[in-house]
Amino acid sequence: MSSLYTRSKEFTRNRKSQSDSPPASPSPTAKTLRHERLSRLESGGSNPASSDSYSDRTSARARREAREARLASLTSRVEEDSNKDYKKLYESALTENQKLKTKLQEAQLELADIKSKLEKMAQQKQEKTSDRSSVLEVEKRERRALERKMSEMEEEMKVLTELKSDNQRLKDENGALIRVISKLSK
Repeated sequence: MSSLYTRSKEFTRNRKSQSDSPPASPSPTAKTLRHERLSRLESGGSNPASSDSYSDRTSARARREAREARLASLTSRVEEDSNKDYKKLYESALTENQKLKTKLQEAQLELADIKSKLEKMAQQKQEKTSDRSSVLEVEKRERRALERKMSEMEEEMKVLTELKSDNQRLKDENGALIRVISKLSK
């Protein structure tokens, strides 16, 4: 009895581990247990009731094996597709890297060209600074004159705003006086 108990205990353990593993690759212990079960069923199947259950079991076994074969083929297809996808991704990454490298080289050439242009412009600017010194003095004088005019205009604007506020205040007072006079004349 204890040997049967330990065997059934191992069977349930193996069955749990079999359900944890992927269906495409059953473990060797699960295969041997399945084989043992089938051999027990075949040896004990002499009465007609057991032969019906035996045929049901064999058809269930055939369905299970067909399902396992389908799952195995699906997983192999998925693995092939994933390998192809990785290859495509790698190739696309390589082409993108090449494009980026060419763009980088173009940008570096453009940068070198711009630097040379800046150096030429700096040299020309140094040559023109001697000519510009007299022009800069004239511009400074004009700027000072414009700044003076701006400050004068700002002062005038302040005076204008004060006058506008006084004018508005006087209008309000005039309106109030008119209302008082009209009330008195009634």
